[in-house]
Amino acid sequence: MSRHYSKRSAREFNFFRRCFQQLWIYLIGVPLFHIFYRIKIYGRENIPKGARFIVAANHISYLDPFIVSYAVKKPVAYMAKKELFEESWLQTLCMDWLGAFAVNREKLEVSTLKTVKEVYKSSWMLGIFPQGGIRKNKTIEKINKGFAVISKAAKWDILPVSITGCEKYNWIPFKGKMIVKIGKPVSYKLTQEEIIDEWGHQISEMCGYQFVPTVNEAECEEKNLTQT
Repeated sequence: MSRHYSKRSAREFNFFRRCFQQLWIYLIGVPLFHIFYRIKIYGRENIPKGARFIVAANHISYLDPFIVSYAVKKPVAYMAKKELFEESWLQTLCMDWLGAFAVNREKLEVSTLKTVKEVYKSSWMLGIFPQGGIRKNKTIEKINKGFAVISKAAKWDILPVSITGCEKYNWIPFKGKMIVKIGKPVSYKLTQEEIIDEWGHQISEMCGYQFVPTVNEAECEEKNLTQT
């Protein structure tokens, strides 16, 4: 099942899926965000106008895709771990109609790059959570380099989006406080390492979370050899 949902064509990112995503966001998400979390969004002026980009956010809850789409006010096709498409038929159906596609978190596969190209042909933006799974430890760490590889291959800048306030789910009206901040676009012209570092620094600064730079294993090995 996940293999099928890793391959999407541009025609699948159509008007009907866009409407389905918007219905979820504005009929379910928006009332939830405003009533239970008192959502505040800052930095919308940083959203590139008339340009394609990748939306890359930290990941702290299952609400994040809807939060990000609402914040940037554009249809977003999200990369989701393939295991999510294998849990139940209803979840698979919803994710399919929301425009998500399956990816292997262990390695960047050809099917993923092909689907990214199909997203490029549509009017949708690409959404990625560079840390992979949900992280509630208030630390920006273990950043996967795949989003930087895709950015350079597609020649799309990356729009950093930070989310805080829904690390714990809240069902008491007006008690929660969710803050969403949109940072400055990170240029695809930077090196992969620079893209990862710049995204991490911006998210850390906007969230107030600690940033732990990704260790370059090759550099560490070389350093260890010179010290022995």
